[in-house]
Amino acid sequence: MHKQWVIVTGATSGIGLAIVEKLLEKDYYVIGVARDQAKANSIIERLNAKERLAYFTARLESQSETRAVAKAIKDFLSKDQGKLIALINNAGCVRDWFAVTPDGYEYQFAVNHLAGFLFAHYFIDMLNDGVIIFTSSKSHKCMRINWRDIMYQKRYRPLFAYKQSKLCNVMTAISLNERLKNRNIKCYAVDPGLVNTEIGSKDTGGIVKLFWNARKRWGDPPCVPAETYLYLLMNKPAGVYFKNSSPKKYNREADKRDQREKLFALSEKLCGIDYGEVI
Repeated sequence: MHKQWVIVTGATSGIGLAIVEKLLEKDYYVIGVARDQAKANSIIERLNAKERLAYFTARLESQSETRAVAKAIKDFLSKDQGKLIALINNAGCVRDWFAVTPDGYEYQFAVNHLAGFLFAHYFIDMLNDGVIIFTSSKSHKCMRINWRDIMYQKRYRPLFAYKQSKLCNVMTAISLNERLKNRNIKCYAVDPGLVNTEIGSKDTGGIVKLFWNARKRWGDPPCVPAETYLYLLMNKPAGVYFKNSSPKKYNREADKRDQREKLFALSEKLCGIDYGEVI
């Protein structure tokens, strides 16, 4: 049988690393995307998984690096002759100050939304009958896309920028489900809940960092939400938005087709891609 490969972004800490560990326990082969190769190498050694775990490095806020790592992974999979069965777009960030990426886009919008949108485009041709999963958040509820200033350049509101990026994840999952029916690719967005990770303290400071360090102590360990990703990959259930391996209600703003199509078209433009070329 061909090896069954799963790609996981943000795969050296928090939820991403927990997903990697769960996948290895089930004998899947895993490709992790990380920022730090030394850290990745130490994880491979600790997990004793040289035969079933490979890491590629890239800074996903950079579209040129995202494209380069996607190409490198595709070349690797083509030579391996394994089957890609899932793409888990888990990489994410929180920023409490306005920052732009090398491409000129607001940092949270670029990492939390555009990176996964671009990555999915590159692997559709290898994912027939597979799964694409985005890490979203309950915080997307009661949010709308800020079309007047989608990058929050005029007045940066970090929490709103984060919530908007997570709404984009849900809208993208729905849009891709509509487009990928003929390939039998199922797309999901996951609400991991409150999880004890470092996401709120890596690129923040002051009161935001203090608040997160206090709040995260009440969160689940990363292995808890990791179970949901494994459940979706193995079962491909009906539904689009999941928490604790169960379908949940999501922001009905995501059901507005005109809003989804507007976001999809803008995302294609910002990434310089056309999904019509690969679907």
